Amino acid sequence: MNPITDAPITMQRVGFVGTGIMGLPMAGHQARAGLRVRAWNRTPAKAAPLAALGVELVAQAREVAAGSDAVICMLSSGPACDEVLLGPAGVISAMRPGALLAVMSSIPVETARQQAHAAREHGIHYIDAPVSGGEKGAREAALAIMVGGDASAWEMAVPLLRVMGRPTHVGPAGCGQLAKLVNQMMVAANIASVAEAMLMAERGGADPARVREALLGGFADSTALRQHALRMIQADFTPGGPAKYQLKDTYTATAMAKTLGLSLPMLNVAHGLFADMVASGDGELDHSAIIAHLRRINALPGSQSADINAFD
Repeated sequence: MNPITDAPITMQRVGFVGTGIMGLPMAGHQARAGLRVRAWNRTPAKAAPLAALGVELVAQAREVAAGSDAVICMLSSGPACDEVLLGPAGVISAMRPGALLAVMSSIPVETARQQAHAAREHGIHYIDAPVSGGEKGAREAALAIMVGGDASAWEMAVPLLRVMGRPTHVGPAGCGQLAKLVNQMMVAANIASVAEAMLMAERGGADPARVREALLGGFADSTALRQHALRMIQADFTPGGPAKYQLKDTYTATAMAKTLGLSLPMLNVAHGLFADMVASGDGELDHSAIIAHLRRINALPGSQSADINAFD
């Protein structure tokens, strides 16, 4: 692995595909870094705020590739990425040889490897570089970025990725997605555990907000305790990380575990909880709303779907 350097950004023209909750601020950071950015989003209105930063908005995804030194993809799933990137009319076919494709979406490991193969056939450098940190990390350019790809693609990508957060090279193509699966396994189990802890504190007669405060800095401290427990206490489930995407990732992780011959009980429990939550109609809520599902299981007040009043 090569260390991250302070190398200047040599690629000046960047195409950006997917400007949703995460992609919008990420593309904005590229523009603020002085790069010439061309962006596309399936719903054009979601990309509109970038125009104020000088970003050129285009009507077709493949148009972002015209003249671009690099294309960054931040779509919602593996199938969405494949639809836009692959095929005769896809973005890859429109990219110039020697350019870089950085897929920062969370997609299956095998999908990333197949995309890397397709990119190589067109003479394009490829990295899979999924992120962690949520909307807050995207806005603050503080994302943890897990990068899979060969050494030459990594070296090309580092300056661009540093504009959005902290990149780490973890192995060849597909390994970025593997690292993200590990991350999502831990996130899902941690958020569910924090929700159970908050309910236990409340049911036992303690003030959940004060319990959270008491735990900060101890062995139970975590980003989930700091950010998501607060959301649970305040009943603020505006999606930063929608539960349906958490479920997508735990589903992918369970499938990967099976291919590796692993039995992972904690992953299976967390996956089941989020599957039930989404099935109950709360998939568009933030994943911290898992507390609503736990309330339903326990028939506690505030357990109605999408009408959640925690700790009343």
